[in-house]
Amino acid sequence: MSGKTAVTTRSAEESFELARKMASGFKGTEVVLLIGELGAGKTVFAKGIASGAGVADPSRVSSPSFTLVNIYEGKSPVYHIDLYRLERDEEIADLGWEDMLGQGIVVVEWAEKLTFPVDGIVVRIETAGDDERRITIEA
Repeated sequence: MSGKTAVTTRSAEESFELARKMASGFKGTEVVLLIGELGAGKTVFAKGIASGAGVADPSRVSSPSFTLVNIYEGKSPVYHIDLYRLERDEEIADLGWEDMLGQGIVVVEWAEKLTFPVDGIVVRIETAGDDERRITIEA
């Protein structure tokens, strides 16, 4: 996957399916940086990635707002990170998520909080109506 793609989805199911298809082609070491406002659908997208990565029950995928990192087993491990509650670079660095790079698929919600460069697939999710989302994927 390379370049920039923009898609409009009209339901959470379509957003999930878009992510599932994308992740089904992953090698297992990708980094996905999810950007979007509260309620935009980042966790739905993370569930789709987990499904595409072979996680048996993607409905178990939930935003790790309080635990900060959830790990799901699939064909490759899926490390699901949420930066929403973190304010300082030191807090982000203390997660040790750099050690996860190359060990599985790393999905970062609220990636706009990163103040240092991270190579990955950038997914911007914007609300365009009640259930409609404009999803831009840049790899």
